[in-house]
Amino acid sequence: MSSSGRPRPRPSGCPACCRALLAERFGIASPVVVRSAKEMAAVAGGVPFSGKRADPASLHVMFLADKPGKAAAGALDPDRSPGDAFALVGREVYLHLPNGVARTKLTNAYFDSTLGTVSTGRNWRTVQKLLDMFEG
Repeated sequence: MSSSGRPRPRPSGCPACCRALLAERFGIASPVVVRSAKEMAAVAGGVPFSGKRADPASLHVMFLADKPGKAAAGALDPDRSPGDAFALVGREVYLHLPNGVARTKLTNAYFDSTLGTVSTGRNWRTVQKLLDMFEG
């Protein structure tokens, strides 16, 4: 049972259950993106950048609610934000932002509109802390 007194949802139903709970209790309509401990471990182990691009201070991950189709993924512009790089891997977009998140054109709004889904972004330090929480 969850703290709401309702049966716990199956993992696949968790985002919808969380959205409903946020709306019911707080009047907030917000998308919810969920990853399991196993999925977070795969994210942490799957950084597609090598060498200097692996600097944790420049790494971020956008977690997508849905896996985009090939056409949507093909619409992404690799030259949108010179100096920055991204890699779409399943339901994650890995970002290398050496000039900082404030200066990039690789934003949630860009990926959400281009890929037709919603996302939430986290810096690499937060990804590591979340993974530590799962393992701890």
